[in-house]
Amino acid sequence: MATTDGTRTSTTPPEEASTAQLVRQLTEQVRTLVTDEVELAKVEMTAKGKAVGVGAGLAGAGTVLALGGGLAVITAAIAALALVLPVWAAALIVAAVLLLAGGALALAGKKQITDGVPPVPREAIDSTKHDVDTVRTELRR
Repeated sequence: MATTDGTRTSTTPPEEASTAQLVRQLTEQVRTLVTDEVELAKVEMTAKGKAVGVGAGLAGAGTVLALGGGLAVITAAIAALALVLPVWAAALIVAAVLLLAGGALALAGKKQITDGVPPVPREAIDSTKHDVDTVRTELRR
């Protein structure tokens, strides 16, 4: 297939292509490669952002449960334990249980946040480095 300038398009075998055609093909391939790498980076950043969001939600839920959710049962738990222990000991035991549950949820949230940070598209960077190395190797031949 011929273009407007009379040269053939990328269907020409590389060994028969002119320098201008090869440069044009290289330009098209580099453009496609860069576009694909940017798209990969977008997908990776979206996934990491979602992981941070989930982690923040878990941390928030842990905080709510540790500070607010347990308040509904604290009085009943303290009163029940106060039947066999002094009131101060019953309150201390209930507080320790609530703090442990909240701490466990907060640690789970921290792990989710750590998995998403730093928000760097590692796969896209590694793939781009590999592509650059491949091009360098081919150019040295």
